Amino acid sequence: MEYEQAGSGPDLLLVHSLLTEMTVFDPVLAALTARHRVTRVNLPGFGASSPVDFQGLAGIADHLARSIKALDLPETVAVFGNGFGAFVVLKLAIRHPEVFGPMLVADTGAVFPETGRAPFRAMAQGVAAKGMSAVLDTAIGRMLPPDFAQRHPDVVAERKRRLGAVDAGCFGRACLALADMDLRAELPRVRKKALVMCGALDMTTPPAMAREVAELIPGARYEEIADSGHCPMLEQPEVLVRLINEFLG
Repeated sequence: MEYEQAGSGPDLLLVHSLLTEMTVFDPVLAALTARHRVTRVNLPGFGASSPVDFQGLAGIADHLARSIKALDLPETVAVFGNGFGAFVVLKLAIRHPEVFGPMLVADTGAVFPETGRAPFRAMAQGVAAKGMSAVLDTAIGRMLPPDFAQRHPDVVAERKRRLGAVDAGCFGRACLALADMDLRAELPRVRKKALVMCGALDMTTPPAMAREVAELIPGARYEEIADSGHCPMLEQPEVLVRLINEFLG
């Protein structure tokens, strides 16, 4: 697993989304490392992380649990996940609550409606047939609101470049894991200090999905991020840092 560590203080682990990799956290890294020892990782098949033949959300959550132990992170480490990373962190809290402390998730949900599952199945079929190039435009359209994309063509180009290098097999398995997932029965058993966030403009995992997660986890706090879509670290980095620091104290 490819990882980077920087800063000092209480540990914070960052887990990226399906359509990004760990450099997506560049805009928030300096501010977060001022108060935390930050570890950011690339999930299997992303960046320089080796592909892993994981099965379902449980398989990749188990892999993340093993990685946390291999990195010798303390059981108090706070874990933040965005998008797919957030779904993985939710499953991590269900299956391996002992390996980490506070949980922060952004732009996530407990289950997708059928209309939300279909695009994941289509992307899995596309990459299986034609590789990552088949889904780049669709993926970026799901990740970034049109207005933000138009104002930041450099961000779009960089995200496409990074996404195009992702292992197609791992990407397809991740898509199918999201299409098949349903966490509604398991989340009420989670006993974590939890912050659930969502961009108000997120069309991939709309705020209603994130609010449901916050309602299902006992004691969870919900925060909506104005003028942000699926990636607050790119769209509203200062707000995201403030919410993380306020929550972790």
